[in-house]
Amino acid sequence: MPKGIYAVPVPENEPVLSYAPGSPEKAALKAELKAMRNKEIDIPMYIGSELVTTDKKMRMAPPHDHKHTLGHFNYGDASHVEQAINAAMGAKQAWAEMSWEHRASIFLKAAELVAGPYRAKINASTMLAQSKSPFQAEIDAACEYIDFLKFNVDFMTQIYSEQPESAPGMWNRLEHRPLEGFIFALTPFNFTSIAGNLCAAPAMMGNTVVWKPAESQVYSAQILMEVFREAGVPDGVINLIYVDGPTAGNVIFNHKDFGGLHFTGSTGVFQHLWKTIGENINKYKSYPRIVGETGGKDFIIAHKSADAKALATGIIRGAFEFQGQKCSAASRAYIPDNLWDEVKGYLLEDQKSIKMGSPEDFTNFFNAVIDEKSFDKISKYIDAAKDSNMAEVIAGGEYDKSEGYFIQPTIIVTKDPMFTTMCEEIFGPVITIYVYQAERFEEALELVDSTSPYALTGAVFSQDRYAIELATKKLVNAAGNFYINDKPTGAVVGQQPFGGSRASGTNDKAGSMINLLRWVSPRTIKETFNPPKNYRYPFMEEE
Repeated sequence: MPKGIYAVPVPENEPVLSYAPGSPEKAALKAELKAMRNKEIDIPMYIGSELVTTDKKMRMAPPHDHKHTLGHFNYGDASHVEQAINAAMGAKQAWAEMSWEHRASIFLKAAELVAGPYRAKINASTMLAQSKSPFQAEIDAACEYIDFLKFNVDFMTQIYSEQPESAPGMWNRLEHRPLEGFIFALTPFNFTSIAGNLCAAPAMMGNTVVWKPAESQVYSAQILMEVFREAGVPDGVINLIYVDGPTAGNVIFNHKDFGGLHFTGSTGVFQHLWKTIGENINKYKSYPRIVGETGGKDFIIAHKSADAKALATGIIRGAFEFQGQKCSAASRAYIPDNLWDEVKGYLLEDQKSIKMGSPEDFTNFFNAVIDEKSFDKISKYIDAAKDSNMAEVIAGGEYDKSEGYFIQPTIIVTKDPMFTTMCEEIFGPVITIYVYQAERFEEALELVDSTSPYALTGAVFSQDRYAIELATKKLVNAAGNFYINDKPTGAVVGQQPFGGSRASGTNDKAGSMINLLRWVSPRTIKETFNPPKNYRYPFMEEE
């Protein structure tokens, strides 16, 4: 290992706490939930060293209890975007010049803070404001984020330690500079860990960041900023703002120092941003890096040899955990007719047993969708299926937003493999099943590959190794994360780096070295110790 590159603590995936009755973590989490519910807070923007408040306050409410007020956050305008860019550019030189191991130490400390004193707080904020169950909050806001921070430090060390060969009489070096300009992190509501990683990963590599979270994730975003500040992230390195999208975009994408976009969200928004960046390309100091993960129409396909019970469990968990609001959630399934009756029985039994309600009741598996807009969109898809003679709602299908945005976990069976809910992203607790003739497995694989423009996650269930190999080859471009005999959700940092292609994004694999390489600009340095002093080469000498 070259001089100046030190071994860092070898990361291990953070253990998932059980929150079993009587456990200390359950008591701590319940106490934090109660405290947060009973105290309205006012969340500022974090710009440079300032905690910025405004006259415009935006109300925060739990999706499962939308009449209750958790607090307010301060809404900004174009001037705050400019202020955040100025703060990021002002902090850039000192941060970029800081030795990498000191940057690493800051984020390793952040990981320890999340694992320890902030664990209940980050989980409780995610449960209340994003309506996640204790388990879903634990594997997201705590475990996955700790993993992102620790593994990214390890990946960063590997990047810096990779050096080129040197011929005799010279020394070749490779340095990874942060990008010129600032990075814009535009982050989603559904994973606290993704929001935290989209701003922290570029920062770890020496960049400074303007971060705009989804409005429904502001509560936990503010907790992350508390962690960053306590861990020692300098003022101006990560700037957290709350403004509407067009306002932020108009300032950021017209700024000469815009250096990169780190995005998770909808395909439509991402394509619009890409187009805007392209139209403004002559304005920028450098070609911006564009890294994005968008949506999915994630699939499960079963072979006639599949274990029916394992398949049913994969469908229930894959489609309905966190109300189907994971980018990786299963939303279409292809089941052979020889298994359908057995699988259907298991699905109906499991769906009937799912308990729905507030995440503050730890006996609930299922909670509310994120907001009214999402509720209305999902409900329309369910109604369309009810009205169609090509589909049947065999379980769920009811919804109610009088107290919270609750939609039952819904299973649709269709006669048409190109039915609307087989093709379009819904982002809710709805899965559509197409039953195919068991002997036409290869044709079913072709359907899977051609039905959707997305290519994020997918799964095959089979006990026949030839069928598994066939599916793996036929669906080579249909999913960036492919699962065999498992649900298509639950990627683990360092184990299954996450990302898809086609309409699902740039596939830069969060949770791996690949993503971090996008936030640096390499410089090769060649030093010759005894340089030539005559331009002539031996071939020029006379005989």
